[in-house]
Amino acid sequence: MLFDDASADFHGFFERHYAELARLAYLLTGEPDAADDLAADALLALRRRWDRLRAAEQPLAYARGVVANLARARIRSSVRGRRRVALFWSHRSKRVDGPDVAAVVDVRAALDRLPFRKRACVVLRYAFDLSERDTALALGVSVATVRSQTSKGIAELERMLGTRVAGELVADRRNR
Repeated sequence: MLFDDASADFHGFFERHYAELARLAYLLTGEPDAADDLAADALLALRRRWDRLRAAEQPLAYARGVVANLARARIRSSVRGRRRVALFWSHRSKRVDGPDVAAVVDVRAALDRLPFRKRACVVLRYAFDLSERDTALALGVSVATVRSQTSKGIAELERMLGTRVAGELVADRRNR
């Protein structure tokens, strides 16, 4: 099967960014099974508009925004407040990869307790190393909102995890 230029271009975009979008979906929802579905749904939505989007300045920012919106919709429709946390813990995989399993579980649980916008800002800024501008583009908010929500999110993480642990997370990302 031969690809036209748009199909080949989209295929390249898919290959370069699918894993990142799935990881973003996982970090936003905490649901490993849903992450692939959300990334695929986002890319399907992009494919339908690819002729317009490939000419855009930041198609990846648009893709991240679609994933964030799909993740938000999934969270809102599945549960509210404490029920969401309970659902996550009862359905999550028991296996967690990483060098310090207890720390990973603590950070994951702390992220789950953050409101969606704060969580999205913290995840995009520190887990994905996006600039404030790129985070704002992905979430469709102002740079000032990103600054505010990130600051408040880090402050809440510090309260939950302790200043030293949260500070190490932020410092580790800044020193890369």
